[in-house]
Amino acid sequence: DVQLQASGGGLVQPGGSLRLSCAASGFIFDDYHVGWFRQAPGKAREGVSCISASGTSIYYAASVKGRFTISRDNAKKMVYLQMNLLKPEDTAVYYCATCDPMTVEYYSWGQGTLVTVSS
Repeated sequence: DVQLQASGGGLVQPGGSLRLSCAASGFIFDDYHVGWFRQAPGKAREGVSCISASGTSIYYAASVKGRFTISRDNAKKMVYLQMNLLKPEDTAVYYCATCDPMTVEYYSWGQGTLVTVSS
């Protein structure tokens, strides 16, 4: 079964950076699109980014474009989210998931990691 474990969250000041990591197991990682969504308290889930299996197609939410960068390492079965110029509104639990970069749907995910942007 699909297992995805996100890590790397924490407390960071506005303008700072964090790098989230996600370890995948239980499925053929090379065949799947993977990405991140987030959920802030009292808010709807928001798709943040999704990278295709080949790495050639990438979706970013308008709210993070130019600040966040997604990448994947198929050999290590890892997906990453480099987050720069963080804003308080980026505060949320971030989940790693299988996804579709065209439809921005998310299918299977594991435990999330909390990112708090605050001074």
